[in-house]
Amino acid sequence: MSFVDAYTDFIFLEDEPEKADMIFIPGSDEGVLARRAAVLWREGYAPHILVSGKYGKLVGHFTGDPRFETECAFLCDILEREGVPREAVLQEAESTYTYENAMFSRRVTDAAGLVIRTAILCCQAYHARRASLYYQVCFPEARILVCPVVTKGISRGNWYKSEASTELVLREVEHCGTQFGNIFQEYRKKQRDLFLQEDLEKSDDHRHGDN
Repeated sequence: MSFVDAYTDFIFLEDEPEKADMIFIPGSDEGVLARRAAVLWREGYAPHILVSGKYGKLVGHFTGDPRFETECAFLCDILEREGVPREAVLQEAESTYTYENAMFSRRVTDAAGLVIRTAILCCQAYHARRASLYYQVCFPEARILVCPVVTKGISRGNWYKSEASTELVLREVEHCGTQFGNIFQEYRKKQRDLFLQEDLEKSDDHRHGDN
């Protein structure tokens, strides 16, 4: 395996679709994500699609079709035109970056009483690793299957062939490190709290046994 292959395999995740409880679309101005999700829905892979996204935090406004103010509205319009009924679509239109896409999507599923054991993630191909990590953080009990779409012409077969696409993909690699520091801090805290709780329960068991 060459070093290029190692980077490619890390970033460009792709799974075969399977029956799932939900199809997630993280926020984007790339309409092909919604079209891909609509195909999967029509093929019966999941009963619901959850669309997330307001607009990019750094930009501060939706940069796509000017008829729409949010990524969510834009993507939902495509889903409807692709034949997905409104009752099959859940919406979240407040998130402004990928981690929020995942966190706020979790709030939506919890509020709806939906248990997600398997989910399909329709994301941009070069964004697959980071997006899947964020959704796995927020849905730790679920299998996240990545069904990506090639956007901006950047694929696993050509990303290293131009300076611009190489820079974009390597920035994704960097983000997979720098953006997860706080998440690991929270994870360690939860693990410590869990161990403390287990120790307390064991101590209680011993006390009750002595009595």
